[in-house]
Amino acid sequence: MIPVIRHTLQRALRMLARRVVFRYHPTVIGVTGSVGKTSSVQAIALVLGSLDSLRVSPKNYNNELGVPLAVLDQESGLRSPLRWLTVLWDGIRQGWGARRRYPARLVLELGVDKPQDMAYLVEFLQPKIAVVTAVSAVHLATMKTVAAVAAEKGRLVAALPADGTAVLNADEPLAAAMAKKTKARVITYGMSEGALLRAVGVRTTYGTDAEGRLHGGIACTVQYKEEIAPLSLPNVLGEAILYAPLAGIAVGVAEGMRLRDAVAAASPYQPPPGRSRLVPGIKRSAIIDDSYNSSPSAAAAAVRLLDSVPSRDGQKFAVLGDMLELGRIAGRAHRELGALVATSRTDILVAVGELSRDIARGAREAGMPEERVFTFPDAATAGRFLQDRLEPGDVLLVKGSQGVRMERVVKELMAEPQRAQELLVRQGPEWPR
Repeated sequence: MIPVIRHTLQRALRMLARRVVFRYHPTVIGVTGSVGKTSSVQAIALVLGSLDSLRVSPKNYNNELGVPLAVLDQESGLRSPLRWLTVLWDGIRQGWGARRRYPARLVLELGVDKPQDMAYLVEFLQPKIAVVTAVSAVHLATMKTVAAVAAEKGRLVAALPADGTAVLNADEPLAAAMAKKTKARVITYGMSEGALLRAVGVRTTYGTDAEGRLHGGIACTVQYKEEIAPLSLPNVLGEAILYAPLAGIAVGVAEGMRLRDAVAAASPYQPPPGRSRLVPGIKRSAIIDDSYNSSPSAAAAAVRLLDSVPSRDGQKFAVLGDMLELGRIAGRAHRELGALVATSRTDILVAVGELSRDIARGAREAGMPEERVFTFPDAATAGRFLQDRLEPGDVLLVKGSQGVRMERVVKELMAEPQRAQELLVRQGPEWPR
């Protein structure tokens, strides 16, 4: 899109979204963080679904264009001027025409990748609840430092009114520290002792089905003040999965739900496509599909998850793509990830993309044998290579930044490729195949 047209469209959408929020006064729940935004949005929607009507950010509508579109319940016009004119006209009718039924709550994912992004969004959203999942080394090409990332995301918390609520991950120091930015109520969540809403007695289980395919589950007890309630999540992998439903439960409590009701509402939670999802692979292998995006902290957590999963006498493959937008720390971050892989229980490392060559380099330097390290220029080539290497019982972790399109590896290796639209990320018509 031509920059001047995009800027004009962006300003028009902001004006319309501001008007609609002012007219209908929905409770705006903004969710931000370096990882876990979409998962938390879905968990919050699951918990609040039994209350009044709500609307949730669709797809990846989390920027200056996407957030107003979510407020207006519209889809992108892409490259069609006519479709954009239709979007704008409907926004005018929502703002100034006959009143419509409008959701009581908006659960919106708010992304930032440069300074002032969050300031731009909160100005017209006027959020009542702010959820911060984590702050880590992402978007450093534009934000320069992790402290700058934290400061920008913290604007969401600072924008809360005194009668609002900040829901902060107690296990992420930079997120928890944002409690100092607001006079609103603060509910922290996590697994550490300092969390106000806490998961304790966490238990993970793994097993195989009748066809020998891997499955997992996790259970815990959720505590909030004097209340407790059991939470069980079938068909999920790893403790990190708990953070999204815990965020959802915390928002439910903030909105007046009893703990046991919020926990019960969160129990059907399943992670969205591309977020540590277990996908059956060819030859009775198992794929941990974490292909949505990547960053140093998220990739390290994914490698540790692979470590914890039993391989049923098979091998463990770490299939890792480039981690983008890291600026000057890119080389070091990729080498450190490679060193982590070398010291883990990973049997085979497959590095995908130009930057990921440093993952391979770091693994070799840390002692991983040369014959167990492979590099490929793109995801499709890596997927075809792996088709011939897999054996029954093998477990693969697939992770990389969005620009590397690591879901293509998963599609090459999944047992039911006809279900790609249902199970994989980025399968819509707007994403080139």
